[in-house]
Amino acid sequence: MKYIAPLILCASAASLAVPLGAAPGGRLTTLPHGDYVCSLPGDAGGAAWRPIENGGFTIDNASTYRTVEGSGTYLVTGKQVRFTRGPMKGKRFMRTGSGSLEWVDKEGKPGNVRCVRTGGTG
Repeated sequence: MKYIAPLILCASAASLAVPLGAAPGGRLTTLPHGDYVCSLPGDAGGAAWRPIENGGFTIDNASTYRTVEGSGTYLVTGKQVRFTRGPMKGKRFMRTGSGSLEWVDKEGKPGNVRCVRTGGTG
């Protein structure tokens, strides 16, 4: 009985020494803070991009965002961005740069919507 406590302590210490693996899908990160404008492609006869009215969002602290409709949370794993709560819940994007995102469907196929960071908040 007197040997059980040291064995438990050694097993606990050994488990702490094992390096943790990366999160499935890649490293957990956050998006740069600031305002993001989302747009659709234009055409050769006009503007290159057409902003989506009320389609943008602002990235705040601690994996939170806000839109004109309310606020919510998001998760970034590797290059994948998934909005998990709030008005954009279920929307998925792929990071294409430090401040740019491309909408993807449920199968991961790229769409036409692009969101670009236009200004920071700090």
